[in-house]
Order: sequence, then C-alpha cells, then structure tokens
Amino acid sequence: MAEKADQRHSGTHSLARGGRTNFAGFLLRLAARFPFLVLAARLYGAGELGHFAYAVMVVEFVAALATMGLKRGLSAEMARGFRDERHVLADGWLLGLGLAALGSAVLWLWPDLMFPGLDRAGAARGFALIVPAIVLADVCLAGLAFRHRIEVAVRARSVIEPWVLTIAATLLAFTAAKQWGLLVAYWLSLLAAVTASLLPAIREFGRPRGWRPSMGRMGWMAWRNLPLAGADLVEWSTRRLDLFILGRFAGPQEVGLYYVAQQVASLAGKIRVSFDPILAPMLSRAVKEGRPQEAAAHLNQVGFWVLSFQLPVVLALGLPGEGVLGLFGPEFAAGALVLALLLTAELAAAPSSLAEMGLIYTRPKANLVVATAALALQAVLSLLLVPRFGGAGAAGALMLALLAGAVARQILLGRALGASVGMWRWSLLGAGAVTFLFGAAARALPELPQMILTIPGVLLLFAGLIWRFGYTPADRTLVRRGHG
Repeated sequence: MAEKADQRHSGTHSLARGGRTNFAGFLLRLAARFPFLVLAARLYGAGELGHFAYAVMVVEFVAALATMGLKRGLSAEMARGFRDERHVLADGWLLGLGLAALGSAVLWLWPDLMFPGLDRAGAARGFALIVPAIVLADVCLAGLAFRHRIEVAVRARSVIEPWVLTIAATLLAFTAAKQWGLLVAYWLSLLAAVTASLLPAIREFGRPRGWRPSMGRMGWMAWRNLPLAGADLVEWSTRRLDLFILGRFAGPQEVGLYYVAQQVASLAGKIRVSFDPILAPMLSRAVKEGRPQEAAAHLNQVGFWVLSFQLPVVLALGLPGEGVLGLFGPEFAAGALVLALLLTAELAAAPSSLAEMGLIYTRPKANLVVATAALALQAVLSLLLVPRFGGAGAAGALMLALLAGAVARQILLGRALGASVGMWRWSLLGAGAVTFLFGAAARALPELPQMILTIPGVLLLFAGLIWRFGYTPADRTLVRRGHG
C-alpha cells in the first residue's frame, strides 16, 4: 500500500510539473493567438477569414487522417518496449509522411475541396503541400512527449508557430500579396514549427541506427493504431463539423464570424490540451502495468485541475461576450450567443476528452463507438438547427453532442477501470456560482467598463475561492514549483 501511495504521489508531482510547463505554453500561445485574431479580423475582414478558416480545416483534416492516431498512439508503441524507440519513431515518420504525401496529392488535384466557390482556388493549390509538415511535427512532438520533453512542444506550438503566423499575416496585409496573406502566413508558421520540432527530436533520439523500412511492420503499426486513429478522426471531425456544415449553408462572412468566436472559445480548450503530452504516457504505463486505480486517480486529478482553470476563463470570456468579440470589429459583436454556446461546449469537452484518453488504453473499440455516435448526433442536430439558426445552431449542436459523449465516456471508463471517474467537485460549482453572479451584475455597466471589471474580476474571485475552499494540498502541487 505504501508503495502504491508513493507511486501515486510521484505521479501527481509529474503531472503537476508537466502541466505547469504546458500551461505556461498556453499563456504564451494566448499572448500570440489573440493579437493574430484581432489583426487578421481588422486587416482582412470576416469574408477573407472565412475562406482561410475553411481551407485550414480541410488541410488539417487530411493531416489528421495521415497521422493515423500517432499523436497519442506513439506513446503506446514505445511503451511496449519490444523495439528501439528510435526505430518506432522512424516508422512513425515514414508512415505519416507517406500518407501525408497521398493526401497532399488529392488536394493538389482538386483544390476546390479547400476553396469552394473561390475563383482563385486553382492558384492556391500550393497550400496543400503543407500537410506533410503538420504530420511530421505531430509525430516528432509525440515521441518527445514520451520522454517528457514537453518544453519542445511549448516552444514550437506556443511561441514559434503563433508568433510567426501573427507577424507574417500583419506584414503581408500591407503588400500586393494581401489576398494570399493569411495562407502564406500559415505556411510560414508551420514550416517554422516543424523545424522547431524535428531538430530537437533528432538530438533527443539520435539517428535510428540499424533501422530498415518495412511495409509489413508499418502496416501492423497502422492496424494497431486503427481504433485510436478512428477515434482521433471522429473527435477531430466533431470539432470541425460545425464549421463544415455552416460553410455549406452560409456565406464566408458568417463563417468568418463563427471562426473568430470558435477561436476565442478554443482558448479555454487549450488548457486541457496542456496536460495531454504528460498524461498520455503516464496512463499508458499505468494501464499496461495493471494499475487501473492509479490511472483513475491521474484522470480525476487532471480533470479537476483543468476544470478549475477552464471554468473561470469560460465565465470571463462569455459574460462580456459582446465586448470581447467587438475587439475584432463591430460586425463580430453579433456572435456573442455563438461564443457563449461554444464556451459551454468547451466545459463539456474537457471531461469527455480526458475520459476518452483513458478509454483509448482500456476499451478503444467502445470509445470509437461513442465517438461515432456523438458525431452522428451532432450531424443530425446541425442539419436541423443550422438552416434555421445559423451559427448559433451549429454551436448548440456541438454543445449537446459533446455533453452526451462526456456522460457516456465517463460511465464506460469507470466500469473499465473499476474506479470512480468524476472530475467535477462541489467546490467548482460553488465558486462558479458566486463568480457568475459577480459577472452578471457587472453586465449593467457600459461595454468597456464591463470588460475591464469582469475579466480580471472573475479570474481573481474564482481563483481566491477555489484556492481557499477547493484545493487540497495535493491539488496545490500544480502551482508550487518547489514541490514538483
């Protein structure tokens, strides 16, 4: 028992250390992403942003297909311990790049898939060639995460990529190439990110001496990762289906407005992603070594941490929603309801995604069934709601589908681990209720004073309440560097 307690104690500190590193990355990414959204919205307009958002969605969809679940599956491959980790990484590179090249070829031949209804779609076909860079960066960062080199992902994804995107998009807006500005900026940002991911991976793992490519071996890797790849693809589609269906029923102006609201809401979702690189390898090891109670404890701990950071961010952005979106331009303020629904969806997504991570290593096929059912529910709801309510209908369909998936996954995971998987605590609800009342009262103020008071006020009030009444000594390891 003492040994198990020590393992759990050590695991909590490892999670806290990795979470601190990645949360710092989230703050850095926020500092770069928010200026990009403001500048892009004001310099390029909602219509151009709509075309950009749709093209990025298609390219990232093809990249998600090509990655074959390796963003999370590579940890499980390396944890098997049967082969040299360098050889596993090399197989992942080759498998991902081969599929990425195939996907790029399809988009090159049919550029209208990326730019429907755009007269310059043919000239923009080069945008398809960025797919291999996305895949290569993801595989490199997955390998580095297995060795707890989380700082590389922070540097590549949270500093280099968003700042290159922001600076390049701003500079190109004042040149003759403005019509291509957002696409070229995205290209440059991903090339910078893959460079910042590949070089550290090579230094960390070294050359894969003795490795030889094998179609059979890579085929088996793809087959083993198929349930995870399917779940990843369905999960990815769940977060993009709203934009896809909206793009088919609405013009680029409304798509651009929805994209900005979606990007603002995703800032809350990035908090959960901060823990993925450290949590995935720890879960895979705990399950592989027959310690389901420890896996459940890790999930509950991270779930509470994520929600305790996410809930105040959701309230701080959602309560003064008109003012927050108005920063991007007067036309964007109309998306306040969309923003509120998307932020609520992020609260449902956090427990759902964390429970999914546990199911990946315990019941991958059941997880795929849940993910597919949630996607089907979202598709049906979107087709019913989007034609009538536009962006609000798309956001509402996403919220309901994510909520249903979260409930189903937590029930299944609790049965699989034989332990309770409950990430919400009463202290979260109490602190959230008090903070909501404060923010709701501030809505009586004019827009600018409301934002100035509400955003820092909500964050500070919630932080004080949850620290005093919600955080246990174990919870506080997250913010106490000396203990990590």
